[in-house]
Amino acid sequence: MTLNPADPAFRARLAAALPDDVLGEAEARHLEEPRGRYAGQQALLARPRNVDQVATLIRLAGEARVGVVPYGGGTGLVGGQVAPEGPAPLILSLERMSAVRDVYPDENVLVAEAGVILADVQAAAEQADRLFPLSLAAEGSARIGGNLATNAGGTGVLRYGNARDLCLGLEAVLPDGQIWHGLTRLRKNNTGYDLRHLLIGAEGTLGVITAAALKLFPRPTAVGTALLVVPDPRAALDLLSLARGQLGETVSAFELIHRQGFDFLAETLPEVRHPFDVAPEWCVLIEVGVSGGTSPDAALETLFADALGAGMVQDGLIAQNSAQAQDFWHIREMIPEANRRIGSVSSHDISVPLGAIPGFIKEGGEVIGKIGDFRVNCFGHVGDGNLHYNVFPQPGRTRADHENQRDAIKQAVHDLVHEMGGSISAEHGIGRLKVGDLERYGDPAKLSAMRAIKAALDPQGIMNPGAILRG
Repeated sequence: MTLNPADPAFRARLAAALPDDVLGEAEARHLEEPRGRYAGQQALLARPRNVDQVATLIRLAGEARVGVVPYGGGTGLVGGQVAPEGPAPLILSLERMSAVRDVYPDENVLVAEAGVILADVQAAAEQADRLFPLSLAAEGSARIGGNLATNAGGTGVLRYGNARDLCLGLEAVLPDGQIWHGLTRLRKNNTGYDLRHLLIGAEGTLGVITAAALKLFPRPTAVGTALLVVPDPRAALDLLSLARGQLGETVSAFELIHRQGFDFLAETLPEVRHPFDVAPEWCVLIEVGVSGGTSPDAALETLFADALGAGMVQDGLIAQNSAQAQDFWHIREMIPEANRRIGSVSSHDISVPLGAIPGFIKEGGEVIGKIGDFRVNCFGHVGDGNLHYNVFPQPGRTRADHENQRDAIKQAVHDLVHEMGGSISAEHGIGRLKVGDLERYGDPAKLSAMRAIKAALDPQGIMNPGAILRG
């Protein structure tokens, strides 16, 4: 279906149906994405204040066949929030829909509009003495609607699951302008197809999420954090198995960090304090949250002693206070910023079965070495199989020097992931960056079903055109 631009005539139709302050011109931040791979074209911007205004915008866009690009916090890393090609779209920003509507502590439920910043959702839960466990590096600017639209993961997936697992119900506007009032707080609801799970992870291609009922959890009464040095990734997996055997579901995070991450921090962010005099080749950041008077530090000390005796760890530090724990987490959280300052040739958000992680890391280094001389920073949420496998130039060179090798690197990494039964997108989505990869590696039956769903719900093709599925 051919789309039309958001031209003056279309703007006039919107202006006649909406308050004066809804429409404007897109700002620079609406036309950029963090990695600088895409630049959007100048577009009409809409900033609605409620779901009825969103419905009006979508309905009129459908009647005029104008593309709509939903915009949350702009932190996505696969270009889902930027439309670099095609007729000028309507950018639909949810930033004004930023109310926490209700909190139900006894039900462990919080209802938030799509434009609420993730850190503000966490804070609202904390005020009710509850925990909203979704946590990621961009939580100070990412918005919950975008987190759900991309099924964000982060550091707590091991214990609490992805964004999909933290949502009970949705309010959303479908491509024909209908409002779906699915903002249920129910945990059991078997009344036909679950549109909630269809819209979560759809990246705005099947509708616009405007509010969500989110799961809360009791706050742990005590949290323990440790950095443990492991000889290799295989030992890290053995340590994870031992930790879960001893500590069960209290293990809330298990992050693998490579020496390259420490080196990049020293190179670009020397103010970040390092806990070890000499950066280890591999280490694990583990967090344990407990209740009922249990001591997390004692549990971590027992884990360390047993792992040391079994050869799974070589050294380690257990945080003695919250400030030291924050320092440990600060290292992990600043690695993506150090990566950005170095400038990757090719970045990969992948997952493989847990048992395949050591083999993938070993073979990945070998296939990259055949292409050229690069530095690899491999780190991530190894507890759920999600690795950030990023390839960088050697010192003195930039990513621009290797632009002609970028596609070869990406394909080599993704081919290996596919061979090992993994996913080429673990937590960031497909966006526009990985449309070709989805076509290359996706199951044909799944792709056929996805196209059929898209055609049924969005026959005009107006919702985030070019994202996930080729237009």
